[in-house]
Amino acid sequence: MSESTARLNVFKTYKLYVGGKFPRSESGRVYEVTDSKGKWLANAPLSSRKDARDAVVAARKAFGGWSGATAYNRGQILYRVAEMLEGRREQFVREVGEAEGLSKSKAAAVVDAAVDRWVWYAGWTDKIGQVVGGANPVAGPFFNLSTPEPTGVVAVVAPQESSFLGLVSVIAPVIATGNTVVVIASERSPLPALSLGEVLATSDLPGGVVNILSGKAAEMGPHLAAHMDVNAIDLAGADEALAKELEIAAADNLKRVLRPQPVDDWTADPGTHRMTAFLETKTVWHPTGSLGASGSSY
Repeated sequence: MSESTARLNVFKTYKLYVGGKFPRSESGRVYEVTDSKGKWLANAPLSSRKDARDAVVAARKAFGGWSGATAYNRGQILYRVAEMLEGRREQFVREVGEAEGLSKSKAAAVVDAAVDRWVWYAGWTDKIGQVVGGANPVAGPFFNLSTPEPTGVVAVVAPQESSFLGLVSVIAPVIATGNTVVVIASERSPLPALSLGEVLATSDLPGGVVNILSGKAAEMGPHLAAHMDVNAIDLAGADEALAKELEIAAADNLKRVLRPQPVDDWTADPGTHRMTAFLETKTVWHPTGSLGASGSSY
């Protein structure tokens, strides 16, 4: 190459993350993503309802293996995701800064907080069961034990603002407790979410546990809320009108619904409510005394 020849940059092609793979939208549609000043950054896939259905299929297929893994194993995998994010810190600092209009130092603080949030939830995987489960006091010749179990496939409308820390804060608690997830990324700032798919694919997380779609929540959300194979929905990033529409659609098949909060401070201590929101309680009864010795249970 001669010295006078200018080198062309290799632009990144952003794709969806579904079933551990990186498909383009089946519709072939894209939309322009710009920074806070209106400068073009990339073309992101504009997901269709067919993409949403494919993501649900992948999430359901992955649910058995992921929910059946030990809590310790899930914690190790979430910690590995944090390791991979730390290794690509500079990339995410740049993408978050462009997406959210932040200075490099503020974007770095957001990325560091997101890494710490993964580690925080990784530490909860083998503790949440002890907090919300346990032996129950019963008056009678028997005892019972309550244990939490994952709800199943959870659809998430990711926060529109605080697009990266908010995204991590709604994905990590869902999968920490053994659920699988289909995420609709921030429409305005989807690039950090799509890059997160690359991190997940190179960690130890099984394909299909997390599926990331970009595009319009108003187009995919109602379809996911009404989908019979979606068990719960988190409306964190839905506006008032969309949240109401999705709640109505979810009520038709008795989904669990986590409503958006008036003000979500993603930098605050997250607590346990996003983990417990997508857990079911299973209670096992067992007789005591001579009958209990036989090993019978109810």
